[in-house]
Amino acid sequence: MPSITGRLEINLTVTEPTRSAAWYAEVLGMTIRYDHESADGRLRYVSLGDPQSGLILCLVGHAESDGSAFSEFRTGLDHLEFLVAARSDLDEWVERLDELGIAHSGIKDPPYTPNAMLTFRDPDDIQLEFLWRANTA
Repeated sequence: MPSITGRLEINLTVTEPTRSAAWYAEVLGMTIRYDHESADGRLRYVSLGDPQSGLILCLVGHAESDGSAFSEFRTGLDHLEFLVAARSDLDEWVERLDELGIAHSGIKDPPYTPNAMLTFRDPDDIQLEFLWRANTA
């Protein structure tokens, strides 16, 4: 079987790629790799990168988009998780989101898992989450 690297490049359809790129850059400290608009103006594609993790996040705007808000209740993406190394990192993310005035769930410790999470949403209402996985090995 061919292998995969484990690294991800995530592409999200958004209503305004430039606005979303600025938001993700500010919240996550990502940098813009490139910004492309098709010659016919029907596609805008902004690529961001995180130099520490190697994560690549691309924000795509389609002229055909109906502009509806994201919903995890439709087939497709449910939410996007960013894994953190330590549970205490969640406390730091709470402070960061509070500084930026971004509404969030607070740290949740669900009864069905030893993991902990912090949920919030981007400008298009895409559900995002910082997740700490307890070492259960």
